[in-house]
Formats: sequence, C-alpha cells, structure tokens
Amino acid sequence: MKPLFSKTILLSIALIALTSFSVLAQRVVKGTVYRGGEPAAGVNVEAHRSSDTFMTSFDGKYEIEVSDKTKYIEFTFIDDRRKLDIEGNNSNVIDFSFDGEIPVKGKGVVVEGGVDLRTSEELVKARDRDFMTNLSMYDQFYKQDDFASALEPWRKVYYKYPKSTINLYIHGGRMYETFIESASDWNEKNAHIDSLMSIYEKRIAYFNQEGYIRGRQGTDLLKFKLANENLNDDELKSILKEGYGLLEQSIELEKNQTEAAVLVVFMQATKRLFLMGELSKDKVAANYQKTSEIVNNYLKEEPDSEKYTTSKELIDRLFQTSGAADCEALIALYEPQFEEISKDVDELKKMLRILERRDCTDSPLFAKASDKLYELDPSAEAAFNMARLFVKRDQFERAKEYYNNAINAETDKELLAKYCYELGLFIFAKEHDFQKSRNLARKAIENDPKSGRAYILIGDIYAQYSKHYGESETEHLSLYWLAVDYYQKAKRVDPEVFAQANERINTYKQYFPNKETLFFEGITDGQSYKIGSWINETTTVRVK
Repeated sequence: MKPLFSKTILLSIALIALTSFSVLAQRVVKGTVYRGGEPAAGVNVEAHRSSDTFMTSFDGKYEIEVSDKTKYIEFTFIDDRRKLDIEGNNSNVIDFSFDGEIPVKGKGVVVEGGVDLRTSEELVKARDRDFMTNLSMYDQFYKQDDFASALEPWRKVYYKYPKSTINLYIHGGRMYETFIESASDWNEKNAHIDSLMSIYEKRIAYFNQEGYIRGRQGTDLLKFKLANENLNDDELKSILKEGYGLLEQSIELEKNQTEAAVLVVFMQATKRLFLMGELSKDKVAANYQKTSEIVNNYLKEEPDSEKYTTSKELIDRLFQTSGAADCEALIALYEPQFEEISKDVDELKKMLRILERRDCTDSPLFAKASDKLYELDPSAEAAFNMARLFVKRDQFERAKEYYNNAINAETDKELLAKYCYELGLFIFAKEHDFQKSRNLARKAIENDPKSGRAYILIGDIYAQYSKHYGESETEHLSLYWLAVDYYQKAKRVDPEVFAQANERINTYKQYFPNKETLFFEGITDGQSYKIGSWINETTTVRVK
C-alpha cells in the first residue's frame, strides 16, 4: 500500500508551515518618545513592514507590533519625521528622542549614537560630505527666507552635528519664531514653542552662554505662550512661573550685563505673579531694586540712551502700579538707600514723588528727604515739599512761606495749579480767610481748567460763608445755589471728583428756600440772581 503523501509533498507542507510561522513571528516593542528632554505627546509611531500605528499621549509612551523583518521604526511629529534603525536590535524596550538626548533617572541625559561633536572647521577639513551638503542646502534656503525648505537639511545638521556652528541655533530660533507666528492653531503653536525652547536648551549645552540664553528663552516663552487668550488661571500661573524662573536665572548669571528687555519683562512677570498671590511684597521690592540698579548702571555709561531711559521708566511704572508699593514697602526699600539717594537730586525727587503718590508724606523719611532736596535744590517742587512738611508739623507760617515760594517759582501750569489749590485749601481750613482762599482756587482753575478739586473748594467756601452773607434768610441760602453751581462744574470737568461733587449737591439742595419763602421775597424759580460783596457772581434761583 502506497503512503498517502510522498516525502516531497511532506517537505513542501513543512516549508509552507515554517514560512507561515515566520510571517506571523512578531514582537511588541514598547518605549518612550522624548522632545526637549520631556515625554512627547502627539507623536505618530509606525514600523517598517507593519500595519500597526500608535499615537503617543502626555506620557510619551508607545507600543507597536514589529516583525523580524522590520528594519526601522518611524516617528512623526507634525512635519518632523525620523527613522530609528532597529535591525539587529532584539530589545522589546526602545526609547527615542527627537533631540538625541534621552533622560535617565538620576543620571541627567544620555546622548544617542550617531552624534558628531566636531566643529565646522574640523568637519570641513575632514571633507565630511554629509555635513557640508546639508549645511550648504539649509544655508541657501535660509538666506532666501525659504524656511520650509531649509528645515529638513537644517535638522540633519542640528541633530547630527550639534557643536558644528552656533548659527544652527541662531537660525533655528528665527525659523521657529516664524513658524510660531504663522501657525493656525494653538496645538501647532505650542509644538513649535516647545521646539524653540529645546533649541535654547541645546545651545546652552553645546555653546554655554547660559545667562544670556536664559534671558532670551524666558522672554520668548512669555511672549509666545501668553498670547493665548484661552488660558485658564492655572495654565497662566504655570507659564508665568516658568518664564519668571528663566529670567531670574538670567539676571543672577548676567548681573550688570543683563539685557534691558529682560529686566522689563522680569518686572512685568513679577507684577503679575504678585497680583496672583504668588510673590510677596518684599520680593517685588527686592526685584525692583535689583532691576533698577542694573539699568541705572547702564545709564551712568550712556545717560542719553533712549533704550535705557525707556526701560527705567517702564520698570518704575511697573513697581509703582504693582500694588506692592505701599508705604511700608517703600520705606523699607528706600530707607537703607537714603544716604546714596540723597547725593543725587533727580533720584531724590523721584523718591519723593513716589512717596507722595502713595500718600507716605507723614513718614520721617519724607520729611528728611524734603529737607535734603531743598538744601540741594531750592526749586519750586522742593519748596512745595517743604510746605507740606511744615503743615504736618503744625508750623503754619513756615508752611505759607514755602507754598508762596513754590507758587512764585513754578512755571509748569499744572503744578502751579496744584500749589495754588493746596495753599487755598490750607488758608480756608486754618485761617478761614474765605476771599483769599477763593482767589487762590480761581488761580488754580486759570492754570488748570480741569481741576475739579479747585471747583469743589470754591463751592465749599461759598457754602461755609453763607451764614455771613446778607441779612435775610433768602440771602444766606442763596450761596447754596452758587455752591451747587461749582459742584456741578467740578463733576463736568473732572470725573475723579464725580461722587464727591454729587454728595455735596445732594446735601446742599436740601437747604434751598421753598416756594412760599421765595414768593414773599418776590423771587421766582429759574430767574437770575446777583450775589454781591467780595463774591460778585450771578447764579440761578432754585426751589427746594
């Protein structure tokens, strides 16, 4: 009896089975994908000779089936596509980094193979064709502002020859800034921002300049990421903290060489973090002092520099409007510096203006500084500060003397109005000289027609004088009509006194005469009414 199958047939079946087994022989490879030293989300992972694909999440982890015939795994992030050769690599755990650096717990980072650390001079001398070809290609496209075409050859040089030339990082930064600005959505923008941050990190690793680069890095991080209007509070706070930290590192390393733009952005971040409750008042004051000292050093060398003058003004304004510059903080800031500040008239004036703006005129520091300023520069402003000082000390004759000195010396109309108003208010409150007070308030209005405070002062003077004017009840009350006229003018010219003026209007309208009183006086509602004596003004009759 013949066998059912010949040896040849059996051998063929065995080969088919073996081949089928070989085709099915697959393994699962796992790993983590990194960009900029961090796990990378949104990376598409594919394998040669495999239909399997995987998209990484925030942990950067991937898992994909490969066959024994798979030569490489391909990683794609937006328009950046990389192949990792795995022929002969039988490991089931393979990590990958777009930047060539894979973090290792407790050991910082390790550099993947294939990185050439020679300089461009060494590479050209060795006639490295790969380097010279890709460098030339990216350079030509870059010079034409064709960044899309320059990107691929640039990447080849950037990843394989990271120490060849610093221009890799300068040009790469410019290209990615352009990509960020032209990106259509925030997922794409954030991916490009991460790439830009990675370029800064790699530049520090291979070319140092850490202090300078941290400043640029922090400035760009805040500029680009804070442009997103859809950030929630936690995201906003996280970005501000990260940018602030980079800028602080830059200032600590660069010291007096810190770029002016870094100082300004640092104070902007300082102010915002303070308002979010993340920094103390003392830290804000310390940051202000630090940035001010650096920009002042620049101004000593270049006193006419518009860049440094503008930077100083911005830094001052950021501190003064931060909410951290209260009396306690200002005095703690300026008191230790007073001996140095008192040698410079401009710095002394600046300090006094800040103290005055924050209503710190009762402090011994304000008194000491006012004395010193008048000694160094007996100007109108210095005389005005001295007048206020003597008011605080209840030395009224000396106060009047300095107010008048300030008024006689001042040429700036707005400041002159301020001095006249304060002297008028002082004489009204302390000496009850109604006519002199009114005349000073009028002078204030002549120099500053929008001085709502001066209009209110005249209204108060007339309201207080009402009991002294005329003989009849109607004559006394007629001054309330005139006072209300001035309160109405005050709120029209100066929105800041609107509430104050309305409060007085509502108070004095209650004292207008009633219809019966006016009838017996032969006066009608709405008619013109002349007020004589030193007042000599016309008002309109109104009933209660």
